[in-house]
Amino acid sequence: MDVMSWIALGDAHDYEIAREVIQRGVAAVFVLAFASTHRQFPVLLGERGLLPTPEYLERAGDYVGPTIFRWRATPYSDRLLRLMCLAGILLGVSVVVGLPQQGPAWATIPVFLAMWGLYLSIHSVGRIFYGYGWESMLLECGFLVGFLGSQAVAPPLLMMLFLRWMLLRLEFGAGMIKLRGDTAWLDLTAMDHHHQTQPMPGPLSRLAHLAPRWWHRLEVLGSHAVQLGTIWLILLPQPFASIGALTVILTQLFLVLTGNYAWLNWLTILVACSALSDPVLHWLVGGPWPGWGWERWPLVGEVPPAIDGASPLWWQLLILAVFAFLVALSGKPLKNLFSSQQLMNASFNRFHLVNAYGAFGSMTRHRYEVVIEGTLAPDPLTAADDAWHPYEFPGKPGDVRRRSRQFAPYHLRLDWQMWFLALRPGAQDWFVALLQALRDGDPGVRRLLAHDPFDGAAPTGIRVRYFRYRYATPAERRDSGAWWVRTDLGLIARA
Repeated sequence: MDVMSWIALGDAHDYEIAREVIQRGVAAVFVLAFASTHRQFPVLLGERGLLPTPEYLERAGDYVGPTIFRWRATPYSDRLLRLMCLAGILLGVSVVVGLPQQGPAWATIPVFLAMWGLYLSIHSVGRIFYGYGWESMLLECGFLVGFLGSQAVAPPLLMMLFLRWMLLRLEFGAGMIKLRGDTAWLDLTAMDHHHQTQPMPGPLSRLAHLAPRWWHRLEVLGSHAVQLGTIWLILLPQPFASIGALTVILTQLFLVLTGNYAWLNWLTILVACSALSDPVLHWLVGGPWPGWGWERWPLVGEVPPAIDGASPLWWQLLILAVFAFLVALSGKPLKNLFSSQQLMNASFNRFHLVNAYGAFGSMTRHRYEVVIEGTLAPDPLTAADDAWHPYEFPGKPGDVRRRSRQFAPYHLRLDWQMWFLALRPGAQDWFVALLQALRDGDPGVRRLLAHDPFDGAAPTGIRVRYFRYRYATPAERRDSGAWWVRTDLGLIARA
């Protein structure tokens, strides 16, 4: 028997399927994150980006977090950035297809640590475009799941336990920040607004918003029940831990269907798998899946055979040392959960390990949108309204007739920043640079748009308008075909 099995999680071999799902799933998210960075980073933060990284490195000096780009032998370049992304993609694909898992116990560790290190290097210079909780979440997952080991050893129960601690910080932290942050979560009205005002609605968001009020009350109660109640089941023996994990997974799947939160929901589902035992998974989805442990239970309800043998002592000591290190970093995150000044999506160290999470501590009641328009009129100051044409973004609302699309788990970084900008319109550095890039007809920025009304031509003028949006009622949609109804709040900038 493995010496780690004294923890009330069950037999270590009960989590072989969970380990495969977690490792391959987290690797797949890394592939997506590196791919999106390869496409978007040079435009947003590259050598000639909206917020150029070389200038930031020179200006910030030692305040920059851990990054390869600080090494004098390898200063930042778009070419180096793209090579790092390609390396990260190849490493992630190797795990998705199961190559490191076939090696010795330690084989998964360098692969995941390499992905973690590469992405940390990017994140450290990503600034506002990488300032999301799911970025730190991916980094923490990347560091942890390599230590789940290959198929040569049983999944370490201590690492499974730490993943559950991460899930507790995710869910309970989100629940507490809601109660402390906005009375709408206490009077059960938060979901009256959320589907309409969330950063990037999906194709089903309008339907969810138009649901009756009693349904919105149930949504809030369900959120509280899971994040403040059933989440604690994951710390209990099986099958209670699996029941707690399943409640989290079901609520996360609902969020997947009704919004676009990049890889936040999918990573949460993967972390929740740390509490799903193989017998429960087998009962839920059947089998066998050869090589993933399913062959041990060919029939539903069959009692698994006893597994003899333990992991090597060196492996157990390594896991114990890593676990102790992570526990030592857990003091501030634990205190934060119960603090009246709770921090949301905060990191307590430069390596983004054992972070604080949470979302929607403050709910927005109205949806505002910043719309950028351009014109080819010789004199923009006297141009008629019909001479101005909007630049359309892939995810954020613009054209009132355009149905919202599903992009998650892909992360549209510029669209998200446009949502934050609409909450507090102002001359932010990145936005001023964006307007100038559009004025110049910059081809890189054009690639991040859904529609350029001028097909790459530089406009003679740019203006920025401010609107309040709401979903069209069923009657309004039948009459006009519009997905949104908007109110013009005026002109806020001209370039």
